[in-house]
Amino acid sequence: MNCPACGRELTTMTAGPIEADVCANGCAGIWLDHFELEKVDEQSETAGATLLAIPGDPSLTVDADRRRSCPKCGPETVMMRHFESVARRVVVDECPSCGGIWLDAGELNVIRSEFPSAEARHDAARKAFSEMFDAQLAAEHAKSEAELERAKKVAGALRFICPSTYLPDKQDGGAF
Repeated sequence: MNCPACGRELTTMTAGPIEADVCANGCAGIWLDHFELEKVDEQSETAGATLLAIPGDPSLTVDADRRRSCPKCGPETVMMRHFESVARRVVVDECPSCGGIWLDAGELNVIRSEFPSAEARHDAARKAFSEMFDAQLAAEHAKSEAELERAKKVAGALRFICPSTYLPDKQDGGAF
C-alpha cells in the first residue's frame, strides 16, 4: 500500500493486537483498519504507545488540505474527513468503503491526550449533545403537552354531542 499523504510505500508495524501500516521515514502517518483506532486511542492502552514515535522525514511537506484516496481500496475511493471526537481537536480521514482511518503525523498523540478513558469520552459526548439539543427537545415536549391538553378540551366538549366518550383512558362504552 502507498501512503495517501506523500505516496511512499507503507510498512507494517505491530502494535499489540493490531498491525498498523505506517509511513516510516516519510510523512509519519498511520493507516488503521476498521475498529483498530479504538484499540490504541486511550492513554491506558499500551499498544498505542509504539505508534507514537514513528520516524519521519523532516524535509517532507504534506498538503494537509488535499483530499486523500484510500490506500486499501484504491485511488477511486476518496476518504471523508470528520472530527474524531466531541473535543474537535483532530480531523481524521476515513474511508467510506472499508472504514479504515488515516492519521497524519502527531494526530494519534492528540487523540490519546484528549480523554483519559472511554467513559470520559462518552461523558463529553453526552454533555455536548445535551448542550446542543436539550432546549429544542424541551420545547418540542412542551409543544406536545400543549397539543394534548387542547385535544383533551376538544374531546371534553364533544362528549356532550356524541354518546361516546373520547377522553384517553375513559372509554367506558358508548355508541362507537
